[in-house]
Amino acid sequence: MNIEAMYRIRFEAQGLEKRNRVWRVLCGAFFDRLIGQYKDVLELACGYGEFINNISARSKIGVDINQDSRHHLASDVRFVNCPATEMATVQEQSVDVVFASNFLEHLTDKGECDRVFAEVKRVLRIGGRFIVMGPNIRYAYKQYWDFYDHHLPLSHLSLEEGLTQAGFKVTRNIPRFLPFSMKSSVPTAGWLIELYLRIPLAWRFMGKQFLVVAEKP
Repeated sequence: MNIEAMYRIRFEAQGLEKRNRVWRVLCGAFFDRLIGQYKDVLELACGYGEFINNISARSKIGVDINQDSRHHLASDVRFVNCPATEMATVQEQSVDVVFASNFLEHLTDKGECDRVFAEVKRVLRIGGRFIVMGPNIRYAYKQYWDFYDHHLPLSHLSLEEGLTQAGFKVTRNIPRFLPFSMKSSVPTAGWLIELYLRIPLAWRFMGKQFLVVAEKP
């Protein structure tokens, strides 16, 4: 599978500027508060940097196997070109937060997912948090298999069980958070996104992605 070509086509079709604009609002209106100030943050599968470029942090690391990622990351982001299962150049207990958005579904199986969990646990400090967002197979099953590189279907419950058996403590589990994708039919005006984030009741109707927060005891 040619990951560089696939992602270039997919994200350019969705609009890189649009994605960056949406994530700028998501970070400023929600994730900055969720993460807190003066944290060392690492993003798994950072892609073209929509999250890691826009989040407020003391230090930032973007991990991805796609070498194209380095050309899209801000100057304050350290790029690590490696798989999430083998982050050898990231020191043990060196970050406060690991973030992953729409990543776990690309793993081949539960064994590979367990190896990712083990690496996340290794690089997190005690009390550090693993924040995971992704398509909830319970609510996104119609669209889920429309992507060639989707392999591992997870619900908010199966993810919580997997994190628990890996030694994490799940502190927050939202079954429905954001809509499934950023296709052009979905309104992405900044004020609409901020309004949506302020009304959790709307998440129950439009949300098809889970948001799970787990802590390293």
